[in-house]
Amino acid sequence: MTKGRLEAFSDGVIAIVITIMVLELRPPHASTVAALRPLLPIFLSYGLSFVFIGIYWSNHHHLLQAAQQVDGRVLWANLHLLFWLSLVPFVTAWIGETGADALPVAGYGIVMLLAAVAYFILTHALLALHPQDSRLARALGADVKGRISVVVYAAGIAVAFAAPWAALACYVAVAVTWLIPDRRIERTIDSAPKVGGR
Repeated sequence: MTKGRLEAFSDGVIAIVITIMVLELRPPHASTVAALRPLLPIFLSYGLSFVFIGIYWSNHHHLLQAAQQVDGRVLWANLHLLFWLSLVPFVTAWIGETGADALPVAGYGIVMLLAAVAYFILTHALLALHPQDSRLARALGADVKGRISVVVYAAGIAVAFAAPWAALACYVAVAVTWLIPDRRIERTIDSAPKVGGR
């Protein structure tokens, strides 16, 4: 499988994940502001999950732009990541329907933690295919944000049963961290020599 086909397949799965999430948003039967109030937890969980999926999509795109090749290990590592992302609509709906009870919030954190671990595995599967001085290796660096994210997710899961809203605050903090632009991969790609001098 080529790198382009892997990216196209992943884009398709991520698009389906977002579609499933948005289909869970059901309009109220009344046309009043009061009728919207019970939908607020559903909408907020959807918004947070949409941001997370967008972050994964953007980083996945940049990761494959920096990579030169893929192999069977990368394909399976990518499927592993897509598996956890495909569970995001389920835990999103669970939080929305229960009003952020402890177990759904912990479950949400577990899915996000395992997606982060899967992304880490994918990056290392790609790094194993490339030289240590490759643009992919230079772009990824020490991946400090990725490591911190795993710790914050784990902390969120740990506090979810005592304080679900504190756990959600941990998850939001991870999202905000990743929304802050990280130009490492873009800078590395831009500095690479262009094929044919273009």
